[in-house]
Amino acid sequence: MIKQLIRSYVLLVAVAIGLFTVPVAFTLTAQLRGDTEVSVEREATTMALLLANGDTASCQALERMAAAYAEETHDEVQATATAGCVADVPRPARDAALAKALDRGEPTTDWGSDVVWGPELVITVPAKDDGRVVGAVRIVYSTSGLTHRLWTIWGFRAGLAVAVLGVAALIGAVVARRITRPLRQLNDMASKFSDGDLTARSPVTGPQETRTLARTLNAAGERLDTLIASQRIFVADASHQLRTPLTALRLSLDNIADGVDDEFVREDVEQATAEVVRMSRLVNGLLVLARAEAKVTAAEPLPLTDIVTERLSVWRPAADERGVTIALRGSADDRPSVLASPGHLDQVLDNVLSNALEVSPDGAAITVRTESRGDKVVLSVLDEGPGMSDAEKPRAFDRFWRGQGLTGRSGSGLGLAVVKQLVTDDGGTVALADAPGGGLCVRITLRAAPRTG
Repeated sequence: MIKQLIRSYVLLVAVAIGLFTVPVAFTLTAQLRGDTEVSVEREATTMALLLANGDTASCQALERMAAAYAEETHDEVQATATAGCVADVPRPARDAALAKALDRGEPTTDWGSDVVWGPELVITVPAKDDGRVVGAVRIVYSTSGLTHRLWTIWGFRAGLAVAVLGVAALIGAVVARRITRPLRQLNDMASKFSDGDLTARSPVTGPQETRTLARTLNAAGERLDTLIASQRIFVADASHQLRTPLTALRLSLDNIADGVDDEFVREDVEQATAEVVRMSRLVNGLLVLARAEAKVTAAEPLPLTDIVTERLSVWRPAADERGVTIALRGSADDRPSVLASPGHLDQVLDNVLSNALEVSPDGAAITVRTESRGDKVVLSVLDEGPGMSDAEKPRAFDRFWRGQGLTGRSGSGLGLAVVKQLVTDDGGTVALADAPGGGLCVRITLRAAPRTG
């Protein structure tokens, strides 16, 4: 927008310069041409009067005047007479202009070009004695000095126009940045909002329209921050209020089971305990998902390789119990940083690794890869489990959906939903694909953090 404003401002100034400067330059050019023509014609007419007298004194005066004129201006004076003496003045060539002056007694002016002028200005003036043409005087005027003055006129105005346009561009840049400053502040606020910083506010500055927009966005930000805070409070309260009675109910069922001898009653109590455990698992999953949806924080540059290494060290003991190998693959020189909210990557890796470990058979391998792709970083987790069909992959991110693999019975169906929510909040994407050696590949694409020097 700043560039467009500067271009518009410079274009407006250029049009104004063109409308006012170019006509003045043309006027000065025409005036210079007219003054030169009048001056040369006046000199030629004076010499023609001397030629018309025809006496010796006039001839001598004409000779001296022509020599002085040629010495002063480096131009050539030519004269011819039907009778009498023209001294040592050169004779003009017999051409149409001379014939017109001698036969019809009319002066002629030849600029040598129809555009501006040629290299020479030729003026032929008849010499008349009592109305009778007795000769003619011709001045061949070099236009080199005139051309130099013409270039001076146009060059000065062109240089002045360039200087004015440069100043206009500088003034336009200052004015454009001043005009767009409120819009840039609003854009900064919107960028912080998109990164999860709900405390960002825009200064109420600029014209009335931008001040009104800033107030509206600030009010919307405060309202949104209040709603998110209320949701966080609700999640915290629900976490406490739901877990406590479920824990108490399970303890009560365990006590009942310990004091009952009837086999049928014990079986019913154990079934109820299993349902309480399942309900606790669902409640925990819902609370994790609710926290993921409610928690909005600003993204920060985080070292992906370090986080992945730390989480793998946590999950490796559980994998070793079943003989499952967890390996990190990637270039040793490529240690990408990503833009993510603190804690999001830990939860994402925990959910993905938990699912991969649960579906992997004993002795299998889980491979984690990191790869930089321009402004994106791809994190892939590959397992050797049963995988998913093409029909199951689109539904895998639905809440409470459970596949038919090894997690069909014990899983809550919320792990990948939490992963998708967290990755989307950080501006990334997550997709499922078939692993090259069989199994499932969870491919997570995140924003790469800008590199610093």
